[in-house]
Amino acid sequence: MSEDFYDVLGVSRDATEDEIKQAYRKKAAEYHPDVSEEADAEEKFKKIKKAKEVLTDDEKRQMYDQLGHERFEQAEKRGGVGGGGAGGGRGQGNPFGGMGGGGGQGSPFEDIFNQFFGGGRGGGGGRGRSRPRQGQDLRTQVTLDLEEVYEGVEKQFTITRPEECSECDGRGHPADADVNTCPECNGQGQTTTVRDTPLGRVQQTQTCRRCEGTGETYSETCSACGGDGVTREEATLSVDIPAGIRDGQTLRMEREGAPGENGGPKGDLLIDVSVRDHEDFERDGDDLYHRHPISFPKAVFGATVEVPTVDGTTELEIPAGTQSGEEFRIRDEGMPHLRGRGRGDLYVQVQVVTPDSLNDEQKEALEAFAEAGGEDVDVSEGFFEKIKNSF
Repeated sequence: MSEDFYDVLGVSRDATEDEIKQAYRKKAAEYHPDVSEEADAEEKFKKIKKAKEVLTDDEKRQMYDQLGHERFEQAEKRGGVGGGGAGGGRGQGNPFGGMGGGGGQGSPFEDIFNQFFGGGRGGGGGRGRSRPRQGQDLRTQVTLDLEEVYEGVEKQFTITRPEECSECDGRGHPADADVNTCPECNGQGQTTTVRDTPLGRVQQTQTCRRCEGTGETYSETCSACGGDGVTREEATLSVDIPAGIRDGQTLRMEREGAPGENGGPKGDLLIDVSVRDHEDFERDGDDLYHRHPISFPKAVFGATVEVPTVDGTTELEIPAGTQSGEEFRIRDEGMPHLRGRGRGDLYVQVQVVTPDSLNDEQKEALEAFAEAGGEDVDVSEGFFEKIKNSF
């Protein structure tokens, strides 16, 4: 039995869309094949993506909650789930391989409606299928370093996607194949059945599965695509990543998705952006946070310290008497604003490091400092300078 989508993401059934997306990002970061060492990471990642795709689509989620997991998957295999497009393929099975997305065809309730009322949307199946249909949207992911996001980068990646079969030009059969009248529907492009239901006897009219609504069959099928009209091919693409993009955002490459049907346009390619954690910085929006260690004398006497930035270093003035945990703001050293000019800020939290090994001179200076600090005594003019210089 397949795992419930809510369990896959670890959210409750009344979780909001933001909670679902947040859970997806957390799970995706844990199980992405590029970062996870688990043997079944790729399979888990596919389940996570599928769960997020369904539960963030209002229509699909409504149908999922009504049908339950098993019946929903059965309906999806039959092509009856499609808030994001369930246009499907040209022959047996789905040549798009479940890569996600959707081209906007269909309705998640269409399959159930057809079962009881025989189509109801637009009449004859054969005529309806002759209209051009946009191909499905596909989905992939790119993983970036913070430095790449800071500068913006052109990223190259490879995907396997459906392409129109070059052998038969997407027809699914050789150009010289003999054309025959479909014996299943007698050339009508649709079949009609009558059955008894709890609502009474109903007539169901649906697109002929054998000829897919064309009313015709062919003496041969294409040996390259098996009659589907599409083959799966590798494609290497480049995408411009804008500076300042955030983890979890999605880019769209138009007309780089699956091929359309009946002369329809290709779908789009959706690229989910994942940004790796950085060892020096934590990101919050366009602001960066950095923890910086300083020595005890620098905290006491003040100092100018060099702190890292994404593209180099900058200087920070530490005032005398700084306490461990104090935070300082350096303007315009954060991440670029994705829309508009300027950058966020860099917040530096200092952490005073307690020395764990002291030489005799350092010990003597600190002992004198401790004694002087505990008593109202007159300290010589060079006393504090001696402590400062001993470290």
